[in-house]
Amino acid sequence: MSIVATAAKVRAQNRCFIWEVPWAGNMSQVLLRPARLEQAGQLNRIRILLGDDHRGVSKVVADLLAPEFEIIASVSDGRSLVDKAMQLEPDVIVTDISMPILNGIEAALELKNLGCASTIVFLSVHASSDFVRACLFVGALGYVVKPRMATDLDHAIRETLAGRIFVSPGLEDRN
Repeated sequence: MSIVATAAKVRAQNRCFIWEVPWAGNMSQVLLRPARLEQAGQLNRIRILLGDDHRGVSKVVADLLAPEFEIIASVSDGRSLVDKAMQLEPDVIVTDISMPILNGIEAALELKNLGCASTIVFLSVHASSDFVRACLFVGALGYVVKPRMATDLDHAIRETLAGRIFVSPGLEDRN
């Protein structure tokens, strides 16, 4: 029987909560602070950080993803992307390549070197296999071209979180 199926209970205690879970005949307790409780209400929501230097594009992407995912921040340059990613620890970073200060590829490489565990999906206008290879080389698992974002981005996020590489159809065959 799973932990979820054993009717764990949560009780208030001094503005924190204790989650009691039967485990091997004993009760295990996990302390949840209020900030974690807010997240616990959205356990299945994947947390996404957006990076694009065009605010209009960021808004379109946020509106597209918001029904299924939690957009935790949006930044407009590569330096801010690195800073916010290390601060907020998102599940997924969806970023453009062409951004000021650090481009998306440079930012992804820096995040990789800093040990960031976020999955990276590039969302770009560049349809060249050279860009795809460069993005995968620095640790990204996904590459979606902007004209296909409505059909590919949700799928790319889910595939990359499962540890699989996703590249918009047609790009993987180009030289």
